[in-house]
Order: sequence, then structure tokens, then C-alpha cells
Amino acid sequence: MSRFNIANHFKTLQPLFTLSKNLKSGGLEPALIELVLMRVSLINGCCYCLDMHSKDARAAGESEQRLFLLAGWREASCYSERERAAFAWAEALTRLVPGDAVPDALYQETSKVFNEKELVDLTLLVTLINSWNRINLAAHTPGGDYQPGMFG
Repeated sequence: MSRFNIANHFKTLQPLFTLSKNLKSGGLEPALIELVLMRVSLINGCCYCLDMHSKDARAAGESEQRLFLLAGWREASCYSERERAAFAWAEALTRLVPGDAVPDALYQETSKVFNEKELVDLTLLVTLINSWNRINLAAHTPGGDYQPGMFG
């Protein structure tokens, strides 16, 4: 059961919607964006975001197989070097322990396939979905009813 309805707070949440729109119209590939959003939501266990981003990814042409294998991406051969770098970066940012930093070696590997602007966008994307995951987890927002494109 939901604790509070996020829809009643769109004005307050508008900066998050604006950031999402800006990132989706930036330089990162739409498929990569959805996969990263899915990977972080898997880590955080956010049912609503998993529902949303799996449906948006499928609507954009992503294969079910790549979505099914996302939790085991390290062993799956269907992801590109760029996608793998994005997943590793996303996991490191999502699983940060207080006082730790993202390892220099990971930054060096990731910056081989992402330029500086793309890496900033990827970092903001991961930060954004972590925020949405936490908001939806706090609200107990149920998954299952999202329709692709509901939020633009």
C-alpha cells in the first residue's frame, strides 16, 4: 500500500523531471539510458522504476533477453564495452560506502569509452535514478500500472 502519492507533488519534483528530460535529450544513447536506469533500479529493488523502465525499454525496441540478463551483465555476451563500462560506473555510484570514492581505475576505464560530458551525464543519470528509487521506496509506490511514455 502506498504511503503517499507522488503525483500530488509534481511541482516539488519538477527539477527531477527537468533533469530527466535534459539527460534523455543529451548525448547518451536512449537504449543505454534505459539499461542503466534498469540496472540501478535492480540494485535498489525499486519495483515501480523496474516496471517503468522495463516497459519503456521494450517500447523503444530493447530485447527481453538483454533485460533478463541485466543482473548478470558481467557474464553475458550481449552487452557492448560501452554498456559494460556504464553498468560498472552505475554500480560503483549506487553502492558507495560513506568515505569511499569511485576507484581511479574504474574512472580511467570508463573514460576510455565516455567523453567528459557523457561521463557527467552518466553520473547525473545514476544520481537521478537513485533519487527516484529512494522516493518510490519511501512512498511504497506499487509497480505494475505504468504505461510507456506516461511521463513524456
